[in-house]
Amino acid sequence: MWFRWNAVAPGVWRGEEPAVDPMFRAAFVSVTGRDADLQYDFGCGLVPLRPALPLSGGPVIAVASHAHVDHIGGFHEFADRRGHASEAVGFAGLPGCPTFAEEFRTWPGGPAEAVSVEGWTLRPAALTATLAEGDRIDLGDRVFTVLHLPGHSPGGIGLLDPADGLLLSGDAIYDDVILDDLPGASIEDYFATMERLRRLDCRLVIGGHGPPMGRARMVAVAEAWLKARS
Repeated sequence: MWFRWNAVAPGVWRGEEPAVDPMFRAAFVSVTGRDADLQYDFGCGLVPLRPALPLSGGPVIAVASHAHVDHIGGFHEFADRRGHASEAVGFAGLPGCPTFAEEFRTWPGGPAEAVSVEGWTLRPAALTATLAEGDRIDLGDRVFTVLHLPGHSPGGIGLLDPADGLLLSGDAIYDDVILDDLPGASIEDYFATMERLRRLDCRLVIGGHGPPMGRARMVAVAEAWLKARS
């Protein structure tokens, strides 16, 4: 199977593409709800994602953490597509927002095992709705609050379920080497985001790369970044 899934909490699955090069091997998260399901991030798009998802079969709200290729490859497979307005042109496949699709295509040694990128393209997936700080994603029995977490990219979107203490952080923070010098990144914004995250009340964090982590580990990652960049 192309995808690998791990159940990290009741109704919450973390997926990844094991054959994709580690540079582009991003996590994506499926959450089932009473009235709707949430799909957060979408892999690289080399293989259709939606048929493999552990969802309930009901309506799906698709939320992209940001517009980099390793997070939006399968975004086009969903009708309800939400993300931050500052990266709308990237989602739509227009110039002005780096997606790193060409870097993925030409990655040394190939971006993935067993699947050719010949004929592959990052499919445009224009947003059907924009998200901003404080917006809510209501699944019926679980409500996520939108956190705008810029730094890695201008429109980084995190989702927090305060009742459960679950944070989906995308590439704002993750338990691996933090990439903060890419085109479109902002060290100034990252300082504000890391300061915010180190004070955030949560119990479980699923980042865009690396393993899930508890709050103590998230705080340690944020403080290590702040110390290194100060």
